[in-house]
Amino acid sequence: MKRNATAVWNGSLMEGAGKLTTQSTTLENTQYSFKSRFAEGVGTNPEELVAAAHAGCFTMQLTAFIGETTAVIDSIETKCDINLVDGTIIGSHLIVNAKISGISNETFQELVTKAEKNCPISKLFNTEITTAATLV
Repeated sequence: MKRNATAVWNGSLMEGAGKLTTQSTTLENTQYSFKSRFAEGVGTNPEELVAAAHAGCFTMQLTAFIGETTAVIDSIETKCDINLVDGTIIGSHLIVNAKISGISNETFQELVTKAEKNCPISKLFNTEITTAATLV
């Protein structure tokens, strides 16, 4: 399977702007710029998109691992914070809140760790990945 996205940039780094389009067209000519990346501008930015990808991928992987048990998932919500310092992503922090019946907190935490290490986006990263998970 291959997926793609296209970025088009016009102008200088500081004054220019770009547009992102994904194969699915979920993003279609979505604006991004220096201001949306490093200040308070309108549009998205690469780090926000990486955070969305990591949160989504991790949550699906965790769901798959929990699905191998007898537990019943009501909901899993994952927020991802990407930390960019001096032009380098130095960390991805996943904050997980889950409503699941029929699973112990110990087993849940083990599966969270397993998902953190095994989701495809985690495997792509060359940075520290941390997780804080709460079973409600």
